Amino acid sequence: MPKQSAPPPAPEPEPEGEPPKPPRVFKVGDRVVYPHHGAAIIQAKEKMTINGQEREYLVLQLAYGDLTLKVPADNTDKVGIRDVINEEEVRMVFDVLGQEEVKMPTNWSRRFKTHVEKLRSGDIYQVDEVVRKLSPRDNDKGLSAGEKRMLAKARQILVSELTFAMNLTEEEAEKTLDKNLPNR
Repeated sequence: MPKQSAPPPAPEPEPEGEPPKPPRVFKVGDRVVYPHHGAAIIQAKEKMTINGQEREYLVLQLAYGDLTLKVPADNTDKVGIRDVINEEEVRMVFDVLGQEEVKMPTNWSRRFKTHVEKLRSGDIYQVDEVVRKLSPRDNDKGLSAGEKRMLAKARQILVSELTFAMNLTEEEAEKTLDKNLPNR
């Protein structure tokens, strides 16, 4: 008798209650965070026609380097663009950095995959956790080339947001981050 596979799960019903809130409307000059690159300033809004469809795009100038991104204004929630953290959230970031180390998978590929997912999330606390977990490992045992790049990327994203959130220079934000890392 052939083995049968289970039927696909039924789609989850839409939650009842409040309707979804409209996406955040950003203005030129707003300081935001783009999940994969860090903090940015909205330099302009441009209308562009692609495939016969006109859409408004936000032009983001990243805090680091000369990279400029264009993101559809009606897609900011999907992309994960968010506001820069506030003072209370900065304190929470430093609290996460100071937490006692939890056990990480010893398998390099599992550890790497977990950290990649955290970086992709765009959540500052997830990025913070990657820095917290990889920094002591870098100091103690050293990291693979891939994990070194990942740590550098996570630090860049974190520092870029701290520069905006705390109104610091890049160097001051780096020093503040290092000061708040345990075992430094």
